[in-house]
Amino acid sequence: MQSTRTFKDKLFLILKGLGMGAANKVPGVSGGVVAFVAGFYEEFIHSLKRVNLTAFKLLFNGRFRSFFSYINGKFLSLLFFGMLVSYFSVSKILDYYIKHYELYVWSIFFGMIIGSIYYISKDFKDWKPTTYLAILIGAIIGISISFLDPAMENDNLWFVFICGIISVSGMALPGFSGSFILILLGNYVLLLVDSVNALYDTFYEILGGNFSFIDNIERLRTLKVLIVFTLGSIIGLVSFSHVLSYILKHYKSVTTASIIGFIVGSLGVVWPWKETVFKTDISGANILDKRGKYIIENYRRYIPEFESETYIAIFYILIGIATVLGLEWYGRKTRQTHA
Repeated sequence: MQSTRTFKDKLFLILKGLGMGAANKVPGVSGGVVAFVAGFYEEFIHSLKRVNLTAFKLLFNGRFRSFFSYINGKFLSLLFFGMLVSYFSVSKILDYYIKHYELYVWSIFFGMIIGSIYYISKDFKDWKPTTYLAILIGAIIGISISFLDPAMENDNLWFVFICGIISVSGMALPGFSGSFILILLGNYVLLLVDSVNALYDTFYEILGGNFSFIDNIERLRTLKVLIVFTLGSIIGLVSFSHVLSYILKHYKSVTTASIIGFIVGSLGVVWPWKETVFKTDISGANILDKRGKYIIENYRRYIPEFESETYIAIFYILIGIATVLGLEWYGRKTRQTHA
């Protein structure tokens, strides 16, 4: 599975990891879509599948080089390095732009998903009743999820562990947004904002020789939550990869059709023109949870009026489409070069 990678290949693999990490952070967008469009989805799934009993035997016997080679370690390490960097850089930039230019950010992602649907479906030739049905079911599930009401935040460690297992589906299953699932479970802010920020602040303080966080009960609790969430995510990702690898091998057409359906359904989640509806009390005031965060009840989607802001948003949708088509062009050119 491993192949000789040039410096350029390694750099672009890190950039793809950045893209996956950023996509996983945005509700409604799936990191798996980035992997699918960028052309490394199957290698990603099959590499994770190699994290099995044989791999652990190599590891525990001290055969680290054989272990690294067996799991396609160069590929996974570069990809996960990009994701890790993304969580401490690109993700924070995205947080800023979503806060200040929300409509345009959603527009770009909406366009990217439209481009992804085109990219995946254009080479799909196995059209038959079962694949049409798979697309329909995938789209219905994706759309239905987008209209579910979010739950309240829950920091119980067992629940956090389950959140990790479920949310990582966005990396393994294109079109299935793990971050949006976390919103529905009520733990998006806790697990992808507060916990990541706590880890960032802790690293920053340690580098400055400041270890006062040891006495910060709230910080330690948040870090403990992040560790449990990460453990659940790792277990979930490896488990999903084994299942998906088998399905891709034996039911590739139906699986690809289902993925197209999921991605089509995710358009409802990233529809740019929507506003957050917060839970209110009898007086109409927004209700805060125990952590001082406003409780999200739902999202109200609407058809925009044709004004300057709408035209700008449409322009960004076209940029999103062009970005995916550009990635497709680059991937095709790269494959032709290596051929």
